[in-house]
Amino acid sequence: MLALANGVAAVVHAGLVAADSQQAPNPILPSGTEIVWGTISFAVLVVLMWKYAFPSVQKAMQARTDKIRGNLDEAERVKTEAHGILDEYQRQLADARSEANRIIEEARQAADQLRQDMVRRADEEVAELRRRNIEDLKAAQDRVMGQLQVQVRDLAIDLAEKVVGANLNRETNLSLVDQLIAELDARPAGSA
Repeated sequence: MLALANGVAAVVHAGLVAADSQQAPNPILPSGTEIVWGTISFAVLVVLMWKYAFPSVQKAMQARTDKIRGNLDEAERVKTEAHGILDEYQRQLADARSEANRIIEEARQAADQLRQDMVRRADEEVAELRRRNIEDLKAAQDRVMGQLQVQVRDLAIDLAEKVVGANLNRETNLSLVDQLIAELDARPAGSA
């Protein structure tokens, strides 16, 4: 290939030299040999680039395209996965809220039940205290009435002794007074 290029260059050079000797050189246009050598160099460079550089560049561009496509696919997959995770998170959050509401409602019901139990127990304790107080009052009243009867009996006998002036049989007097008190107890409260 170089031999062919050298042969062409020689022929072109000979023709240009003959043409150059007849005319004056143009300052804008390059000389004929420069055009030939530039064209040959350009053709060789294009062939080398076509054979070696373009496949590498094309392979690199294809790899870059594949990498970008892969990154886009990965980004789409990550986006889809993120949406799935977000949906799962929102579902779990809704479940947590409903569970929290359920727990709060159960606690409220338990508190109401506890309050009702405490009120019921307090009512039972108050009723028991009232019953015991009534029994205690009745026992105290019976005790006081017994003591009062004994004092009234003793007082009645002392008065009777003073009125009569003589001491009668004390045992007989006591039984008479006890009988009188029993009769008084047996009478209804409103009758005189």
